[in-house]
Amino acid sequence: MSFAKAEQLLDLATMLRAHRSGITLGQVEDRFGCSRRTAQRMMRQLESRFPDVQAQIADDGGKRWRMRATGVLKDFLSLHADELAALDFAIADLAREGQAREARLLEELKAKILALVPGPTATRLAPDHDALLEAQGFVARPGPRPMVDEELSKTISDAVKACIVIAIDYQARTDPAPRRRAIAPYGLLAGARRYLVGRPEGDDAGPVRTYRMDQIRTASLTGRTFVRPSGFDLAAFAERAFGLFQNDSEYGEVVWRFTPAASAQARGYIFHPSQTVVDELDGSITVRFMAAGHLEMAWHLYQWGDAVEVLAPERLRLMVEGHRRSDFPALP
Repeated sequence: MSFAKAEQLLDLATMLRAHRSGITLGQVEDRFGCSRRTAQRMMRQLESRFPDVQAQIADDGGKRWRMRATGVLKDFLSLHADELAALDFAIADLAREGQAREARLLEELKAKILALVPGPTATRLAPDHDALLEAQGFVARPGPRPMVDEELSKTISDAVKACIVIAIDYQARTDPAPRRRAIAPYGLLAGARRYLVGRPEGDDAGPVRTYRMDQIRTASLTGRTFVRPSGFDLAAFAERAFGLFQNDSEYGEVVWRFTPAASAQARGYIFHPSQTVVDELDGSITVRFMAAGHLEMAWHLYQWGDAVEVLAPERLRLMVEGHRRSDFPALP
């Protein structure tokens, strides 16, 4: 077996051990970008090299592989400088976006990982790790970021995990002062701003709402529990918006046309997970997707100046029509 194939097999074994519920051939295909036949061959090799690997038939009739919890694999694992650097980049990004608690937790995880690394290995990794951080220049990246209280974030996180109603003092944009609200929290959305996702207590038939974290003044656990709706999918909910803000009345088809001069740049963006891109005869491209959040769309579209035209919806077209500049020296 070649070195590359051995390394790939160890990566597969690590993946399998990390997924306690087991993995399928489809997951192997996605992880390694291979065909079904290659994935089957890799799993056969894994079974022959690691006796702790077991295959079972799942409820859906497909095959699922698991690895028993033994110490066989740990002696083969190694830590790389670029893996440590990626962890540092993630910590810095979380901190820059105002997610101080999550950054601290990831920093603690990194410390635990390093504590398990033998001294000589850690010494060998240090120079490469420092060089990668310096080359990327990510940690020092400036820019505006929201401020969110870490204790408040912890309270809300505890409430989400334990399905406990929280009492918050929330000041919406139209409120002259904060108002006390009891919220059943379903999750958090992170981006340029952070939003709490949930419903007012007792309003089980009402719409799922979002609350800006920077507008929550206080939060406390009530001790009252709630049942999270079985059909609610936070990822699917998030995909209904262009950014983070949700507005059911705005949800619908969005159509943007980028000029031929901007088409190559626009192709470098995924504007929304549901997007489709059509090449036009004149070299322009038309991007379509389903989403809400016209204000956040307008903020983004402004950066493109007159290199983009809004074809739909009409309300968004009118919002940006008077702000399409031609003097921007560069595109996003």
